[in-house]
Amino acid sequence: MTTRIFFATDVHGSEVCFLKFINAAAFYKADVLVMGGDITGKMMVPIIKETSGTASTTFMDRTWRVNTEKEMEELKKHIRRAGGYPYLCSRDDYELLTGDSEAASRTFTEVMVAETRRILDRAEEKLSKIKIKCYITPGNDDEWAIDAAFGGHEWVINPEGRVVDLDDRHQMISTGYANMTPWKCPRDVEEESLFERIKIMVDRLHAPESAIFNLHCPPYDSQLDEAPELDDTLTPVLVAGQLHMIPVGSQAVRRALETWQPLVGLHGHIHECRGEVRIGRTLCFNPGSEYATGYLRGLILDLKKGKIKQYQFTSG
Repeated sequence: MTTRIFFATDVHGSEVCFLKFINAAAFYKADVLVMGGDITGKMMVPIIKETSGTASTTFMDRTWRVNTEKEMEELKKHIRRAGGYPYLCSRDDYELLTGDSEAASRTFTEVMVAETRRILDRAEEKLSKIKIKCYITPGNDDEWAIDAAFGGHEWVINPEGRVVDLDDRHQMISTGYANMTPWKCPRDVEEESLFERIKIMVDRLHAPESAIFNLHCPPYDSQLDEAPELDDTLTPVLVAGQLHMIPVGSQAVRRALETWQPLVGLHGHIHECRGEVRIGRTLCFNPGSEYATGYLRGLILDLKKGKIKQYQFTSG
């Protein structure tokens, strides 16, 4: 029997990309959905309710004014499409947030969790009808608070740190943790700590050689991990007028792949590095991400009897 996995990653709050991911189960006739990390957005967009009954906001260098419920829903849809979170508030609330960074941060987290739960609930409702499991791992850029949004679901599951049976032959381990980045994200850890997290999961596998390693960060110096070099001020380094690209992936992930040689490595994290590469016998993939455009990059992966039967990158 063949098991078909549809894999995507790094949607960063883009609702249109997330819905395409969920709909991929039926469209590509997948048996399992896997989302590889960095699921949440990075901005909250206040929509200010005026005393006149209208509402307004500035988003993407454009001022929006809405007068009807239909216009409001269209505005929210536009914000969510780009990976933002609409926040309806009074002008007094808005002034409070602009003057209190702690209150703004706290409100952003609350809105982010509520928006994430809303979309996960929607996915749960859809996938429960077709009986397809969906594994979504928070990535290094996702706040800890987001984990609570997964509660109460049967079909939409956070597999962080777990061994999951995809079928009777193939198991999957997952982590959204990454090696340290210049931004010191919530789930950035030192390389040795990351390797230990992976090892704890591997020790519970029946057969690592037929397993899927769903590790958000790509292996170091693998061509799946090239990003612009940054200086101490986080400014891109230029060489001869061009961006200087360097490997930024994880040494721990590479060491794990070289040590246990799983069947497949599924990765993301570096949006521009769409591609595939072999590390020993392990075939590693990064489908890339164009979440800001609403364009979903993905991977169809067919497994059979401990082997890769076929695979195909997708776009749309």
